[in-house]
Amino acid sequence: MATLTTRILDSRRERVIATMLLALGIPCSAQLGVITGILSAVSPWAVVLVLGTVFAHLMFVGWSMDRLLPGEVSDFLLEIPPMRVPFVRNIIHKTFVRLRWFMKEAVPIFLAGTLVLFAADRTGALSALERALAPVVRGILGLPEGTAWAFVMGFLRRDYGAAGLYKMAKAGELSGAQIVVSMLVITLFVPCIAQFFVMIKERGLRVTAAMTAFIIVYAVAAGALMRALLAAGAALGLGF
Repeated sequence: MATLTTRILDSRRERVIATMLLALGIPCSAQLGVITGILSAVSPWAVVLVLGTVFAHLMFVGWSMDRLLPGEVSDFLLEIPPMRVPFVRNIIHKTFVRLRWFMKEAVPIFLAGTLVLFAADRTGALSALERALAPVVRGILGLPEGTAWAFVMGFLRRDYGAAGLYKMAKAGELSGAQIVVSMLVITLFVPCIAQFFVMIKERGLRVTAAMTAFIIVYAVAAGALMRALLAAGAALGLGF
């Protein structure tokens, strides 16, 4: 829904920047709940560290895109409607109109995404992708190979992928540092397939493919950097 709402921005440049930031580091409410639940079990500081790091990455990427993409910053002017006492009939009518609009825009995209994932699962493409990711999560991120499954499932639903990491954490398969790294990566990782298709609809296939490739590389690099920093902190007795 947030990606659809970028239509109110004046220029294509600003819509691209906003879409990138939404895809990179804004978790859905369900994923945010799972992430904070897992991290709070490690340490309150783990919550602050991950969310603060995500915010810092958003600021850095937004700042970088502002300077790399040509164009001027436009004045964002949005008329504020007059405040009146609401009528129940108007509320019901407007809610129905907005809901109908959202269903018309989003439901076909959700169905298409589900069909694509069903075909990928049946053909073994998801399993192949999981095997391809396993060396990355093990060698670069220092995580168990099983976390590759959670990242792949996160493309289906980001909260579902986070829930897979939660099960691994509860089973004692992840250390405190590994939980922090995995939560950071899955938050910065590629958006769920529903948002992916909305991005294609709003920004086009070429721009969406470029954004997705950048996000994958950036998320892995951010996770590798966090792993190195946590290892250095552990050596100084500051680990989780």
